Amino acid sequence: MKNLLLVLFSIITLYGADATIEVTKEIDSLPSIVIEDASKLDGNLNKHFFRSLSSDLNVLSIFNVEKNYSTAEFNEDSVTKWHKEFDYVVRFRVEKGFSNAMEVDMKLFSKNTLVYEKSYKIANSSNYVFLAHAVAYDVNRYMGAEDVSWMKKKVILSRLTQAGRSEIVIADYSLAYQKVILRKKLLIFPKWANKEQTAFYYTSLSGLEPTLYRLDLKTSRRTKIMSSDGMMICSDVSEDGNDLLLTMAPNGQPDIYLYKLRSKKLSRLTQYNGIDVSGQFMEGAKIAFVSNRLGYPNIFSKKIGSSAVEQMVYYGKSNMACSANKEYIVYTARESSHRFSANTFNLHLISTKTDFIRRLSATGVNEFPRFSRDGTVVLYVKNYKNQSSIGIVRLNYNKSFLFPLKVGKIQSMDW
Repeated sequence: MKNLLLVLFSIITLYGADATIEVTKEIDSLPSIVIEDASKLDGNLNKHFFRSLSSDLNVLSIFNVEKNYSTAEFNEDSVTKWHKEFDYVVRFRVEKGFSNAMEVDMKLFSKNTLVYEKSYKIANSSNYVFLAHAVAYDVNRYMGAEDVSWMKKKVILSRLTQAGRSEIVIADYSLAYQKVILRKKLLIFPKWANKEQTAFYYTSLSGLEPTLYRLDLKTSRRTKIMSSDGMMICSDVSEDGNDLLLTMAPNGQPDIYLYKLRSKKLSRLTQYNGIDVSGQFMEGAKIAFVSNRLGYPNIFSKKIGSSAVEQMVYYGKSNMACSANKEYIVYTARESSHRFSANTFNLHLISTKTDFIRRLSATGVNEFPRFSRDGTVVLYVKNYKNQSSIGIVRLNYNKSFLFPLKVGKIQSMDW
């Protein structure tokens, strides 16, 4: 059983542009925007904030962002003379409060006219990046653009630091903020337990059997869910947080199980003498999952309670890992077959209601795709040239962004 676990763990961790979602905005000439720093601080906190805000405005994909750093007086009624030709100007002022608290005041100018202002506070200045995300969110909302609530969500990831050692880290989507929550031998496959992101599940390989735990971030209470010989992974959590999709291998081969937290009832959803892993909830009481039923990994779906299985993907010969949102599925496919060099694994997006397919990446090993809750963004892990990064694809804007991890290698993540 331990050999089976190691083989499957290796498979899952190694394998990891026309949209099928209709492009809603065709923008030939984006409005220009520049940032003015009006802070009066010793140190570099305001400059860190500037870099994060500049990055966020770029990710919004609705502006041409001026990258050069500039300063201004916060209470001036107009923008600096060098910025009068810009369509928009964001001016901010960072101030340190008591006990390491932080305050940010923001003004938005359009054609030299103040059109929006707001103040923000946070208890710990080390979390400054989330205030930058909040400012960008409000600017985006003022512009009437596509909702970017996902920008304020936290990412949870398992980071391999050395052989046999890993950490579970909570970060923002850009990895500018990182906080180690757990540090032990092998802690893998973290998964948020609810949409409020107040708890998460993870698998520990430290004991005799793989064990699934839940950790409450408010109370630091750890609860054992269950153990299983061979494999024990929580691959998805239902929208209401009451049901889990588990990959277990108590009889040698992995299958998908449904675990109801309230009743503690465990039901086996797949019955196949092979490999069924990585179950994902879909609309209509269906699940998507990865299976080798065709002799190679591919994406299938089935209705909960039914024995019928449907093939979902017809492109690629090694389709590992998937994420589902309503009628859309994003999955990883191997697109090269080099025997003595690294292979390429790209992300693809399909609709279950059409035959269209869109490739979302081009180079490297791209894996562990995760939809935002509204389905407009895909977050994923990219491994390329010995470096791990978090990648973001804005589906309706045809734009991608990468944020590198400076230490370690990302094993898996969720948001």
